[in-house]
Amino acid sequence: MSTVVPLGFPHPSAIEPLEAPYGEKAEHVVTDGIPQIRQRVWGLAARTDATVTFEEFVYWAKEERLIEEEENKRYIQKNPNTVGGRVSGLVKKLTGKGGQSSKELREGNANSEKEEAVAAQTAAHGRNSVDMTVTNEEWRIAARALRTSSWGTIFYLITTDILGWSGAPFVFASVGYGAGVALYVIFGLAAAFAGYNLWRVFLALDSSRFPMLSFGDPFLRIYGKKSRHFINFGQSLQQFLTVAVLINGQSLVLAQLASSKICYSAVMIIIMIIGMISGSLRALQHLGWMCNLSVWLNVVSFIIILVSCTHYEPLYEVIFNSTLIKTLEPIVTFAGQPPAQYQQQVVGFASQFGAINVMVYAYSGALLFVAFLAEMRHPMDFWKGLFIAQLFIGVVYIFFGVFVYSQWGQYSASNIGNVVNPLRLQQAGNVLGLLTGFFAIFLYFNIGMKTVYLEVFQEILHFPPITSRKGRFLWWGLGPMYWIVAFVVAAAVPNLNLNFTYSFPAILYFGYIVQEAAALPGEGFDPVTGVTTRHDGGTKRWIRGFMKRPILAGATFIYILMALATSGMGTWAAVEGLISIFGPDGTVATSFGCSTPL
Repeated sequence: MSTVVPLGFPHPSAIEPLEAPYGEKAEHVVTDGIPQIRQRVWGLAARTDATVTFEEFVYWAKEERLIEEEENKRYIQKNPNTVGGRVSGLVKKLTGKGGQSSKELREGNANSEKEEAVAAQTAAHGRNSVDMTVTNEEWRIAARALRTSSWGTIFYLITTDILGWSGAPFVFASVGYGAGVALYVIFGLAAAFAGYNLWRVFLALDSSRFPMLSFGDPFLRIYGKKSRHFINFGQSLQQFLTVAVLINGQSLVLAQLASSKICYSAVMIIIMIIGMISGSLRALQHLGWMCNLSVWLNVVSFIIILVSCTHYEPLYEVIFNSTLIKTLEPIVTFAGQPPAQYQQQVVGFASQFGAINVMVYAYSGALLFVAFLAEMRHPMDFWKGLFIAQLFIGVVYIFFGVFVYSQWGQYSASNIGNVVNPLRLQQAGNVLGLLTGFFAIFLYFNIGMKTVYLEVFQEILHFPPITSRKGRFLWWGLGPMYWIVAFVVAAAVPNLNLNFTYSFPAILYFGYIVQEAAALPGEGFDPVTGVTTRHDGGTKRWIRGFMKRPILAGATFIYILMALATSGMGTWAAVEGLISIFGPDGTVATSFGCSTPL
């Protein structure tokens, strides 16, 4: 028997059967004297609306993508000097096709001018000033006023977000050449697949009516309300721990630049204060130039370390003070697993997963991809920035790791910038590392604090929207609290990080492909009546969806299990490494105090 759910009626999570209709009545909208679709609350207020069905999200997302495609064509015509414009022009020259008539071009420019006027009016009066009498087109233009990032910006954001090139030599020192290269390729492909998962789900479920801003939003639309809260907690925790790890790393660099003449706790407080100042930047667009600069500063830092390891020996004192290696021996390298005497943090089986944990951390940017996509003008182009960034990152990791390990062998420390000789090169590299590290901290704080504000303060505690005047002042006030707690965690538990890079996106994609495949003839969302028709639900529906796409769904499920196992084992290895270094028999003090843990 079919079940229908009128628009505006609450229902259980998407994994349960739809129940009989109940709830409040939806209203019709009349524009230009013509009855339009039944209208519910939309925009930012609708992100967490549990009454919206999976089918309704999909319907409006398809409409959004069609409109975006037309807008992108007009944008390229109006801005021929962009990458997309140059490619379009080249195709036109080669094929004689792809151009627009003068009439079409005039209409496109008129539409663009209209969009700019509506967006400007919205910015002047606030998002909530758009009332229920404006046209659907004007609603949509107002909602998209802040979506301005291009795929080029996404490339720089991803390459800034991926933090692990400096840890690559340590990975090879822990597992050897063979496993190091193989694992970097495998995990790079896995990270690209995770990004692909998020991109496909975003395109399928995001629209101006129901925008997705954080990683928890697509989980709400596929698995229900409780899953969203769990994911938001996990995402916030990982980003928070990443900020804490970066605070500790930046403090080490600054302390070394000061020749350890400043109390280490005071150095960490300085880093924390700089981070607080960064709280004035609320939009990713403001971070674009930083991310662009960061890529090239990383390249220079990269070259400095290559020059140092080619012409000089590492700074052995730092290695002896911060690892389990205590004796000076000839530099050696291994194709396979190095013996226990050459391991830096932990010996045995845990050393392999310790290296894997560093590698997973190096690719740990996927949790921010939804936030990146949410600020894109044309999210269908996301794959371009993702592909180029992942290829660039993978090549850099492998080349840098192999090169430095070949020169410094077992002394290729995880804090590779701190073991550079001579002092002048080390200082130059540390200054650049300090800048790029700050850019990464700003990025993670920006996304992490947005998640906390939107999902906790705004949704649960009913704080004003972050785009409002009161919300802006509250953002500036809560930011320092975030940094103070991160400082305490960084000092108490250095270098602890959780990794959900692979598992969460795959769980999301699995749920999406199964629900999409489970649809029966006659099911779907009717935009005129606001009714979602679904013939069944529950376990039966999930099994049918899985069996319709057994290869893709089965492969994704296996991927999920492997990702969860990797995350668990990597976290275990990280804890074992912390115990070996900072525990009772360890050799390094924690960061509370004045002595620098180098």
